[in-house]
Amino acid sequence: MSTSSDVIDDAPKANNDTPLPPATLGGEKKGSVEQIALLLFIVVPFLALVASVPLAWSWGGVSWLDLGLLVFFYFLGCHGVTIGFHRYFTHGSFKAKRPLRIALAIAGSMAVEGPLVRWVADHRKHHKFSDAEGDPHSPWRFGETLPALMKGLWWAHIAWMFDEERTPQDKYAPDLIKDTTIRAISRQFILWTMLSLALPALIGGLVTMSWWGAFTGFFWGSLVRVALLHHVTWSINSICHAVGKRPFKSRDRSGNVWWLAVLSCGESWHNLHHADPTSARHGVMRGQVDSSARIIRWCEQLGWAYDVRWPSRSRIDSRRNPDQDDSRRRRETAEAA
Repeated sequence: MSTSSDVIDDAPKANNDTPLPPATLGGEKKGSVEQIALLLFIVVPFLALVASVPLAWSWGGVSWLDLGLLVFFYFLGCHGVTIGFHRYFTHGSFKAKRPLRIALAIAGSMAVEGPLVRWVADHRKHHKFSDAEGDPHSPWRFGETLPALMKGLWWAHIAWMFDEERTPQDKYAPDLIKDTTIRAISRQFILWTMLSLALPALIGGLVTMSWWGAFTGFFWGSLVRVALLHHVTWSINSICHAVGKRPFKSRDRSGNVWWLAVLSCGESWHNLHHADPTSARHGVMRGQVDSSARIIRWCEQLGWAYDVRWPSRSRIDSRRNPDQDDSRRRRETAEAA
């Protein structure tokens, strides 16, 4: 279980008698304007993603510049979320020097997945009630029959974001609200969104010195990239809580989904994460690619990150699922025979 009190807090401390500032960006319920904006940010990039295949053929393929913009900004935002929003701000998997802390907050905001404080509050609540009543986005919300699971997958993937009720940020993310810089970055989410969408178009236009280069840079580096990143991230909530291997003990249905590992920057090794939420590495078994853990290691070597919670062998072994181990041993014995 991981709640706000479980997280390593290296944010500036407030006096116990000082009330927390108001939660960022909105009150206790989502308004209609926000609901409409959310719908647009889901539908428009998705339509671009759907149109990308036939348009790529009609344009004669994707240019290396457009592909480079898509890949660069995809992994910038993805690692901003996985390393920054998730492993650092939500779970305190490591401590960061102030410049890295700010850089992670901005990079994660450029993934266009919502304000930092709200993202963290939602995810901490998810861990507190994972796959139980109170979980904001469990695919098992409506039951275990196939129709119920199909409805639950839709809820976990997208529909939960339109729920009018907000996660109370002062309850689940008080450490971030206390930090004036982080609170400001979270409030400036619209600014970081505009920057994230504008930069690929600006770079594409300047490199090609054409409006067409700006347009294709925006199409591939902004719209298609955002849609792809959104659905990969949302798949961790939906797919990785419905299917996948479970080699580690957890009180929920989190599973490892190998084919999402590269695109999710290591987040789809989700079973270990729920078995050990503060671990800086999620892919702990042989062959499990986890680019987020690799970058955290580089930051540690550079002195930007410290007190990193790397999982020890004994810690990993203590969390193994004995049922999975017995099944694996029986399979290996049968293969040997």
